Amino acid sequence: VQLQASGGGLVQAGGSLRLSCAASGRTFRSYYMGWFRQAPGKERAFVSAISWSGDSTYYADSVKGRFTISRDNAKNTLYLQMNSLKPEDTGVYYCAPVVAGSADPRYDYWGKGTLVTVSS
Repeated sequence: VQLQASGGGLVQAGGSLRLSCAASGRTFRSYYMGWFRQAPGKERAFVSAISWSGDSTYYADSVKGRFTISRDNAKNTLYLQMNSLKPEDTGVYYCAPVVAGSADPRYDYWGKGTLVTVSS
């Protein structure tokens, strides 16, 4: 599956952004999907994941209550609604298939990410 994230930008602290991840191929719905981010000078880290049907979701403690992951299998698209953004949310955000029920990427493949910059 080919993946391309979009929707990033510059926002003030407390603001909101909605990220999208467009997936090509007919296998999108067969994957648990997740969002990861890489802050400047840091390793890529797990943000959130969602089950095949969307009925199970997982979040890193740092984003619980502020971010909401969702998916539309008919559109082969994954979303991340980000509210109450903080400067520490700054980074490049990537979407990727994850191992079911975990925070681990399923493959060592990262499509095009989208940059989120939160100013204080």
